[in-house]
Amino acid sequence: MNALLLRDMRLAMRAGGGLGLSLAFFLIVVVLVPFGVGPEMGLLSKIAPGILWVGALLACLLSLDRIFALDFEDGTLDLLATAPLPLEAVVSVKSLVHWITTGLPLVLAAPVLGVLLGLQSDAFYWIVLSLLLGTPALSVIGTFGAALTVGLKRGGLLLSLLVLPLYVPTLIFGAELARRGIAGMDVGTPMSLLLGITFASIALLPFASAAVLKINLR
Repeated sequence: MNALLLRDMRLAMRAGGGLGLSLAFFLIVVVLVPFGVGPEMGLLSKIAPGILWVGALLACLLSLDRIFALDFEDGTLDLLATAPLPLEAVVSVKSLVHWITTGLPLVLAAPVLGVLLGLQSDAFYWIVLSLLLGTPALSVIGTFGAALTVGLKRGGLLLSLLVLPLYVPTLIFGAELARRGIAGMDVGTPMSLLLGITFASIALLPFASAAVLKINLR
C-alpha cells in the first residue's frame, strides 16, 4: 500500500497539474464573488463560509476524472484488480491521494482567501475545522463517482452530474458548522452530522467503489 501511495502521489503531482489547477480555481471563485455581490465587507464576511465551501467543493471536482483514468488507459487498473491487495484498499489509497493533493491544500489556502472576503482572524479556526472534517468525504464520494464513470469517453460532465447531488449534505453541514462557529452559536449538531457523513463515506464507499470497478473491468 505504501508503494501504491507513493506512486499515486508522484503521478498526481506530475500529471495534469491537479494541485495548482484546484488552487487557482479556488482563488478565482473567491476573487469573483465581490464583483458579483458588491464590495460591502459586512455582506462578504457573512456569506464567506458558504462561498469558501462552494469554491472548495467545485475545486475538488476538477481532478476527480483523473483518479482512475490514467490507470485505466495504460492497463494498470486491471493489474491492481488482480493483485493480492484488495481492491477496496486500492480505492482507499486513491481517495487518500486525492485528499492530500487537492483537499488538504484547499483547507490550508482557505484562511488566506478568507481575508479577501473580510473574515477576521478568529473565524479562521472554524473555516479550517469545517473543511478539515468535510473534505475527506468529498474525496471519497468523488472516488465513487470516478469509479462509476471509469472507461467512459468524455465522462467528466457525467461525473460532475452524478457527484454534485451527493456533495450537497456535506456542503450544507460544513458551511453551517463554520457559520455557527463564527457567530458563537452551538456547533454540536452540524459537527456531528458532518462527522457522520465523513465516517460513513470512509467506511462504506470504498466497498461500493470496488464493486463498481469490478463490474466496469469485466
